[in-house]
Amino acid sequence: MDDSATKTTGNWWQRLTGGLKKSSSALGSAIAHVVAKRQLDAATIDEIEDELVRADLGAETAGRIATELRYGRFDAGITPDEIKAAVAAEVEKVLAGVAQPLTIDPALKPFVILVAGVNGSGKTTTIGKLAAKLRAEGRTVMLAAGDTFRAAAIDQLKIWAERSGASFIAREAGADAAGLVYEAVEAAKQKNVDVLLIDTAGRLQNRTELMGELEKVVRVMKKVEPSAPHAVLLVLDATVGQNALSQVEIFGKLVGVTGLVMTKLDGTARGGILVAIAEKFKVPVHFIGVGEGVDDLAPFSAHDFARALAGLDS
Repeated sequence: MDDSATKTTGNWWQRLTGGLKKSSSALGSAIAHVVAKRQLDAATIDEIEDELVRADLGAETAGRIATELRYGRFDAGITPDEIKAAVAAEVEKVLAGVAQPLTIDPALKPFVILVAGVNGSGKTTTIGKLAAKLRAEGRTVMLAAGDTFRAAAIDQLKIWAERSGASFIAREAGADAAGLVYEAVEAAKQKNVDVLLIDTAGRLQNRTELMGELEKVVRVMKKVEPSAPHAVLLVLDATVGQNALSQVEIFGKLVGVTGLVMTKLDGTARGGILVAIAEKFKVPVHFIGVGEGVDDLAPFSAHDFARALAGLDS
């Protein structure tokens, strides 16, 4: 590996551990009691299990980790790092099956990616970062401003298109989103674009009329390209914790979510929610974001995430 690659990897690890610091430090303080007692008794294990649940890992995963600690080969002289390693190993088992890259099929042109999520989840920024990644891979990209409710979202996406060298299609604020998406798929086909990324309005999963519009976007899109969308990414804000579970469930039923992007891991002590989501839904996790910069969206690594969440070195 060259020096620049090592540097980039090192920087990413620092951002990831920094992003998960609130989660890992809460867990670390619970584990610190073990050092004081110098033994792993039932009360201590219960305390650690409670902390894992509070970190939103989910009762199932927390229970399995507690069982591992109860029946694992640990003696009275167990160290905090040994406990953290047991936590990381169990978390990695849960996440390993869902850590999958976003695969673009070159035979499908355009490869249509619909990006959904609630308001404030970071959809538009994620699309911009993803466009930059795809352009860096040498692909042609078009961005469609399907969030026609907010003029700011249209403007923001236009800036990302200019910055990444992607083409851009939009209508005025308030225009029909399904009509814009229809035009976008047609235009991307005519231009032989490799990837079409479609932004959508931020929908609260409990607003049925807004979710119905999202279904309409998908229906209309299929009139131009029956196999589209080829991927449906749901962008989740890590800071919402348990609410993310219902988002995955409802968006999944409506538009068939094929992969997840978890954002805002740098602002929460609830990074463990990704573990609970993986446990319950088994939906692929493609990327995680720990900041606003274009390089702060990275492919999801189960091993790195598990160790950072447990507060271990890489």
